[in-house]
Amino acid sequence: MGAGSSPSCSTSNPCLGPCTHVGDLEEAPDSWLWISPAPATLGLPITDEQIQEMKSNLDNIDFKMAAEEEKRLRHDVMAHVHTFGHCCPKAAPIIHLGATSCYVGDNTDLIILRHAFDLLLPKLARVISRLADFAKERADLPTLGFTHFQPAQLTTVGKRCCLWIQDLCMDLQNLKRVQDGLRFRGVKGTTGTQASFLQLFEGDHHKVEQLDKMVTEKAGFKRAFIITGQTYTRKVDIEVLSVLASLGASVHKICTDIRLLANLKEMEEPFEKQQIGSSAMPYKRNPMRSERCCSLARHLMTLLMDPLQTASVQWFERTLDDSANRRICLAEAFLTADTLLITLQNISEGLVVYPKVIERRIRQELPFMATENIIMAMVKAGGSRQDCHEKIRVLSQQAAAVVKQEGGDNDLIERIRADAYFSPIHSQLEHLLDPSSFTGRASQQVQRFLEEEVHPLLKPYGSVMKEKAELSL
Repeated sequence: MGAGSSPSCSTSNPCLGPCTHVGDLEEAPDSWLWISPAPATLGLPITDEQIQEMKSNLDNIDFKMAAEEEKRLRHDVMAHVHTFGHCCPKAAPIIHLGATSCYVGDNTDLIILRHAFDLLLPKLARVISRLADFAKERADLPTLGFTHFQPAQLTTVGKRCCLWIQDLCMDLQNLKRVQDGLRFRGVKGTTGTQASFLQLFEGDHHKVEQLDKMVTEKAGFKRAFIITGQTYTRKVDIEVLSVLASLGASVHKICTDIRLLANLKEMEEPFEKQQIGSSAMPYKRNPMRSERCCSLARHLMTLLMDPLQTASVQWFERTLDDSANRRICLAEAFLTADTLLITLQNISEGLVVYPKVIERRIRQELPFMATENIIMAMVKAGGSRQDCHEKIRVLSQQAAAVVKQEGGDNDLIERIRADAYFSPIHSQLEHLLDPSSFTGRASQQVQRFLEEEVHPLLKPYGSVMKEKAELSL
């Protein structure tokens, strides 16, 4: 951050998340402390007494004074420099020595981003775990598959759930990848050249590099950028919001499927005993939680446009029109993702399946799907493939007319039972119409997927799996 970067934000009404007074500049004393002992170690005239004074006042932040100073100075970082200096009069001359506002702001943003991922990853792991339990329990339950939202080959309820899990597993890996890839901005000076520190160390390049390394390690990072302008590249923010937006897309797809299945009465999200679905229609059971997730997921996905545009318009070493935007979009993205995961976990812990409804829908569509199996059985019994095909074609058209024109049930099998032509296979019809024979390797795929991909991925989060998600709204 730089001069005037605060968008009329006071400590009594702070902005949220990364790049804020209570979030960002609360870390300022730590960052100044990191940068002070290191130069002392490397030979600058900084006393132990000054360092100890700073350590003793790390949590002694007078936010009221900082707000007054910012109003006077119109510079957020310098307001805290003065405030911290008031608490540390002996250390005041060396506070912020050689640093720039982005030393405080950007480095703290990177720390907050890293910690924010630590909050999201266990929640995402819990969602995957709950859905994995659901998929395992229903791995063998046949259900009608849909392509183009038209009836297609059968799958199983558990296999369909694994489609959701696979997307979330990719999100978990992507969030972890971006978190692990975060690099510290480090000690770079006003335009990234480290010129001020080179001057402090009287031209000793090695000491400048040592300082950068020492501060990076104190902040808990393994690596720092070698190249920066005044800020770390805003491409980092694109990467962060990209994986969060991708998570939003996954959640939207899952909750859209649940909403459609609720309409089909095959599956529902939790619906509490006294919950009201509609103020006008008391019978309604609206999928409120899933609808909320879809609404928030759309917002999360659109936030990606902010860092894309910010990165594209950074002039040369830096321009200040990034700051206010980042204070909003980074915080909102993590807050929105957090809400999505809490809500989706709540949904996943209370999903209700209605097997009888699923069975009825299968019975309506399965006769048409079974026609190829019936033809093969007839050929094995000595019939002609072409003659059988024509017979079934005619009977299928008649059954379809009953469904579409009369609103009746699919009676194709009854027609086949009543036709003497098919008498050689009448005794086989029940077997030929067993739904489990139409699901292919769905149940085996579920078992293998959970064992080989999901469970190993969740292993690092085993200690946080028991926490339940309760919604207050």
